[in-house]
Amino acid sequence: MTMHRPGLPEDLPPGETLWGRWALLAAVAATTAEEQRTSGYRTGRWIDAEGLHYDDSGCTWWTMSRMGEGRYVLYGEDESSGVKWHEPPIDMLAGGPEWLPYDELHDRLKGYELGCVYWYENGVWARAPYPDGLRDDGLDCGMSGFVERDRVLGELSDHLDGTVGGPDADRLLADAEAHRLEPGPFLERLRPTDPDGETMDPPAVARALVLAGLG
Repeated sequence: MTMHRPGLPEDLPPGETLWGRWALLAAVAATTAEEQRTSGYRTGRWIDAEGLHYDDSGCTWWTMSRMGEGRYVLYGEDESSGVKWHEPPIDMLAGGPEWLPYDELHDRLKGYELGCVYWYENGVWARAPYPDGLRDDGLDCGMSGFVERDRVLGELSDHLDGTVGGPDADRLLADAEAHRLEPGPFLERLRPTDPDGETMDPPAVARALVLAGLG
């Protein structure tokens, strides 16, 4: 799937689908040690009470939060975004619904930490209007790893044990996208170690799935 620069709301899959893909990849990286951390800078992908997070420890960070039934907000920054430096300034919250987390977003704006904001309601993504000539808002660089299903499927496959029977990667991903994933069969399919050789932590993975509402 080709994403536009700057991003268009229709570049994103339905909010439930995007949540399912992102949450699944974050869950397989969950560890008890990370759950118990109370301070310090965190990187990678993770799930907490605020939602889904992604930070590449460099130039990209993103958060996706559930804001009620059928409502999501997606916000973050990639260094490719020209929104926050644009002159005249762009109001990234223009047209936003009343349920957006305005306190958090305004804090980010004040600190020049925000590159774009998208919101999802009634099955449709939306964002503030952009002026002609804006080259990028960072959506492609930040979200392509979740928007392109083949990439998600490939990464998920790397975590599965090919010697164990059960649902294949495509079925597991489809179940996560539909928020009907059964934790038991999924955990049974996981390799003992991740692609980097780190030991998997099934109890933490299971808790992350529940926290994300996938299992």
